[in-house]
Amino acid sequence: MKKTVNKLLIFALAMSLALSGCGGGETQQKKDGSKDENKQSDKSTEKEAKSENEIRDLVISKLSSREMETFNILYAQRQEDSENLTNLVDGLVEADTKGGIVPAIAESWETTDGGVTWTFHLRDGVKWVDVNGNEKAECTAEDFATGLEWVLNFYKNDSYNTSMPNELIKGASEYYEYTKTLSEEEAKALTGEKGSKFREMVGLEVVDEHTLVYTCVAPKPYFYTVAAYNCLYPASQKQIDEIGVDAFKAVDNETMWYNGCYTMTSYIQGNEKVYTKNPMYWDKDCSLFDTVTMKMVESNDVAFQLYQSGEIDSVSLTESNLKTIHDNKDHPYYDYLVEMRPVKYSYQFHLNYDKKKEDGTPDKNWNTAAANEAFRKSWYYGLDLVEYFKRTNTINPLKCENNFYTMKGLTYTSDGRDYTDLVAEKLGLPETNGETPSRLDKEKAKQYKQQAIEELTALGVSFPVEIDHYIKASSQTALDSANVLAQCFADSLGEDYVKLNIKTYISSLTQEVRAPRLHSISMNGWGADYGDPQNYLWQEVYGEDNAIYSIEHSYINDVEETEATKELIEDYKTYTEMVKAADKICDDMDRRYEAYAEAEAFLLDNVLVLPCNYNVSWALSNINEYSKMNAMYGIQNDKMKNWETNKNGYTTEQMNEFAKMQG
Repeated sequence: MKKTVNKLLIFALAMSLALSGCGGGETQQKKDGSKDENKQSDKSTEKEAKSENEIRDLVISKLSSREMETFNILYAQRQEDSENLTNLVDGLVEADTKGGIVPAIAESWETTDGGVTWTFHLRDGVKWVDVNGNEKAECTAEDFATGLEWVLNFYKNDSYNTSMPNELIKGASEYYEYTKTLSEEEAKALTGEKGSKFREMVGLEVVDEHTLVYTCVAPKPYFYTVAAYNCLYPASQKQIDEIGVDAFKAVDNETMWYNGCYTMTSYIQGNEKVYTKNPMYWDKDCSLFDTVTMKMVESNDVAFQLYQSGEIDSVSLTESNLKTIHDNKDHPYYDYLVEMRPVKYSYQFHLNYDKKKEDGTPDKNWNTAAANEAFRKSWYYGLDLVEYFKRTNTINPLKCENNFYTMKGLTYTSDGRDYTDLVAEKLGLPETNGETPSRLDKEKAKQYKQQAIEELTALGVSFPVEIDHYIKASSQTALDSANVLAQCFADSLGEDYVKLNIKTYISSLTQEVRAPRLHSISMNGWGADYGDPQNYLWQEVYGEDNAIYSIEHSYINDVEETEATKELIEDYKTYTEMVKAADKICDDMDRRYEAYAEAEAFLLDNVLVLPCNYNVSWALSNINEYSKMNAMYGIQNDKMKNWETNKNGYTTEQMNEFAKMQG
């Protein structure tokens, strides 16, 4: 579907930050007290030059494999969706460039009882608009009640994004279960309005149109960070009444209402998106682009060609392109190579414990092998992924090494230690100074491999164990990466032991592969929804229908208990109890983190999942990476707001200077 409107001719706001520090309008004085007019003139010239170099109409690229699947922000759970929708709809809070939470629709918030109740004070003048920027309604506190009711209504939102409110907000899980007892028609007729069943059951009070009070199930000192995720985002009951429940669930760029930075004025699936600055956006002091055009490309090689021809403003470099530039100091782009900050996602190998063959019958050979702890531990200690890391970062590949389930920088102890340092201690990970992968131990890998062969042979498993790994059929980049991964398995573990089969899907990994359970492994990254380890570790618990990875990737809840699977299921149950126990600790955050670190170490030591990588890539860019929002949770990092740009590109030296200024 395509719809195009004229660009909105609105004055662009300044968004430059001087490399030498913040420039002001004051005149400088010499030591003798006279004014240095030349310095003032230089500063004015520098400011004018920067303004001339700013990009007003940004053009960027995205891989075609990252196409959106929904425009309903309450339904979105994939990064591919949220990285777009965060530009179209705002919530209570957003992030700053250092990862701190700052006001958005909520001007301020507080708790007076240790985190049981949280009051958010909403700003005035936030508008809902249509795709053309025409005002539709005020965005008020009532819209946050409507949004939460939608999320918690089983028939409206298919259990998407329920885990956070169900865990945290008083009455949320009870309301969710209540909606499941109703008929679909009855449930869809429910609202979040005053006097509704939702208001009766759920701990959300609308004091007035600018004041919200959430009541938690227990003290939750981190609850304000949950507002960075879309489970607490607003929706207008006026819009739902206007188009209907089913149409609201299936909104597109033409029918949705916007309260964010941009409206999406053109959408051609798999081809191009055009964002246009929202003329009624509440933040009048921010800097936005007049338009942003997002081109969908088959590969980063295609994107590189577009960057070279000046058609796009940034490009992530492939391994080959990066090496070509980096190894030639005379290359015109040599001085413009920039290493990006790690994205907020921690990538893992998720094993499918209930794999099916294409005819729908159980894949007994794989399922039996995957349930064996020695088999999994032979991967943990033996699988060398350095060559795979080079696909992302051939210059500093070990910056991509991941040994944890949670993401570094998510949260810190009272003495400033990163939470993942606690996990490292409990796992006994050695220090390697970035020279070799931390967890590799060839002797242990050899021992566990031999143990696995003996135990699995006795259970009738044949070798090599085949690993079915799925990639998008049209992506040459994915195929190249998969071939490197297959070689890593062969070189590290032996072709006599395991064999990675590269298989393909056409358009939807979820529908074509994960739903029919055809995959052996699922390589996926989790980015936290809020600032606490619970949001990561809960996704792997046993027996809960809102634990994403257990439900949609490993299918552990459906594994039949046999002699071969008994230990695996018991480990999952033990892990689940550890996570639940940690979540009950709310009065001492250090003790809470310690308990979570114990649970995470148990998860990894038993290799219920296998850490894979971080995404630390290199790029050529006309965008200052350090002017972007950079939280390790929430959906705001891709919001194209207050981005600093230079149409001539940023040099390595400039970007390194930005990094130093960031601290």
